[in-house]
Amino acid sequence: MQEVRILPEQLYLDIQGGVIRMRKRAIFLLTSFLSCLMLGGCSADPSNGSDVVYVQNVEDNNHVTINTKETVKVTPDMAKVEFAIRTEDESAEGCQQKNTEKLDELLAYLKKSGVADESIQTAGFSLNSRYNWMENERKLIGYEMTTEITVSDIEISQVGGILSGGIQAGANEIESVSYYASGYDAAYEEALTKAVQSARKKAEVIAAAGGCQITGLLSVEEYSDSQSGRYISSGLRSANVEESLSLSTYDAADMSVMAGEMEVTASIQAVFRLAGE
Repeated sequence: MQEVRILPEQLYLDIQGGVIRMRKRAIFLLTSFLSCLMLGGCSADPSNGSDVVYVQNVEDNNHVTINTKETVKVTPDMAKVEFAIRTEDESAEGCQQKNTEKLDELLAYLKKSGVADESIQTAGFSLNSRYNWMENERKLIGYEMTTEITVSDIEISQVGGILSGGIQAGANEIESVSYYASGYDAAYEEALTKAVQSARKKAEVIAAAGGCQITGLLSVEEYSDSQSGRYISSGLRSANVEESLSLSTYDAADMSVMAGEMEVTASIQAVFRLAGE
């Protein structure tokens, strides 16, 4: 006695593929076991001499898939400032010494202002040669050193003072100022909850329109949260502030920092089970 196993996709291919030697058997099986296919599995008694057929892993197509996202607004209460110290000198040693002196002044000011050590990070530094081209000849004229300092966990109310004070204390460039909310995680969870609720509501509307009802949640996929939304840029960035801006400009910054609002968005794909009414 021969045993035959037919998966739904095999039965479909046999019928549609036009294989002559399988066509009659496929049609016979489709006619004889249609009800079994609908139920998801069946078998025939081998004692009567017929082939044994197993229908397995029948996919439940009675579902609806919803893609949705929800956004929650939150007010930033913290900031991150990136300073840069750039120095020049004819010798590498002199350039480095100048840079170190300015860096020590900046660090002393930050610590005096109450910034914790763990909130201060050296983001990068470089020492490069400076050349002057004269009559197609390159002449070494000195060196340039840049040290970048990132200051995190600054309360919004202190940002203006940190900017102006940092410039007075030795920093001569502001690389960037960005804001973030300490309650970001809670806001994201709220957005995620709203996204799931919104998906269910949409699924119920679609089901009702088709004469069905939602009987359960099959799966939920959270789209990758890159965390890029944690920070929003203030748009404030200035190079060579000692040359391009007067000190009074940065004194005025003490009162002009406004973080506004930031949006926290959660995106999901939810699959719901459908059943006829």
